[in-house]
Amino acid sequence: MGSRAFRWVLHVDLDQFLAAVELLRRPELAGRPVIVGGRGDPSERAVVSTASYEARAYGVGSGTPLRVAARKVPDAVFLPVDRQAYDDASAHVMETLRGLGTVVEVLGWDEAFLGYDGEDPEAFARRVQRAVLDATALHCSVGVGDTRVRAKIATGFGKPAGVYRLTADTWFEVMGQRPTADLWGVGPKVSKRLAAHDIRTVAQLAAADDAVLVDEFGPRLGAWYGQLGRGQGAAVVDDTPWVARGHGRETTFQRNLTTTEQVVAALRELAAQAHADTEAEGRAVFRVGLKVRYAPFFTRTLSRKLAAPTRSLEEVTAAVLDLAAGIEPGREVRLLGVRAEMVLPDAGADGGPGSRGAPARGRA
Repeated sequence: MGSRAFRWVLHVDLDQFLAAVELLRRPELAGRPVIVGGRGDPSERAVVSTASYEARAYGVGSGTPLRVAARKVPDAVFLPVDRQAYDDASAHVMETLRGLGTVVEVLGWDEAFLGYDGEDPEAFARRVQRAVLDATALHCSVGVGDTRVRAKIATGFGKPAGVYRLTADTWFEVMGQRPTADLWGVGPKVSKRLAAHDIRTVAQLAAADDAVLVDEFGPRLGAWYGQLGRGQGAAVVDDTPWVARGHGRETTFQRNLTTTEQVVAALRELAAQAHADTEAEGRAVFRVGLKVRYAPFFTRTLSRKLAAPTRSLEEVTAAVLDLAAGIEPGREVRLLGVRAEMVLPDAGADGGPGSRGAPARGRA
């Protein structure tokens, strides 16, 4: 169908998605705190991918270190991440949504935007929920909005398994006095920068001087944050297939790396894995990135554009190892990651900018 504007945008978000998929396979765990992450071993260095609502009641959420989660919920059931199972479940959900006869824009494993032009978007939202539940036995929440931003934020008020509408008429009543960090796209760092200008609530952001925002964030982001404070934006849903910009692999080591030889060996392996992912798509690499997290928890990222796009593992690995020269000697390494950015299928020989951004994953 392509891209078009709708009267209503619906944001569909599967509830506790990874945990829910696991519970379908292990119904005996229903009602127990379930935590999905890493290899399912709470003693390893890994983080929570998704926690069931029972585990969240103890303050465990996505990104919580497994060791911390184990201390907070000692009787939790820890399960390993099973990407294939989640891929399969997600594909079934998205196929079901497409069967409803509207434009479906997939955002990731557990999220999608839908367009709707009818008079009763809540009734359509409940139809969406029934269709997904009947087809997959998974529950979802649906946010209804007159823009993408409002639909996305509305979903949080509908969780779990509910429907919530947020429009221009109710925006400031619902969101006005909430902190800016509650907005989609405003994280802790941006929120802190806004607070430096005495902008702490959504209403204050909506009323902020555009010149202040532009001076702080630049002309594009500054204007966008102002619109975000007002819940404004497009009501467009686009089902154009998403094309990956690149592939990345990373590893958190159970024991810190302490020698250059260990770092080089690990980077060679990660580069080979990322390169294999790009080769599976038959696309050349035009930029490589390196992520290094020192002990205890300081992270640095580096990147470099290659002289020319390449499909050579040797050239990709060499570029990664060149970046590794920026790793501080003598510091123990907790995590390493390698990213390979690819030339788009329809791009010229020099690669150039990517397509639509990568879909967010892990929200539940």
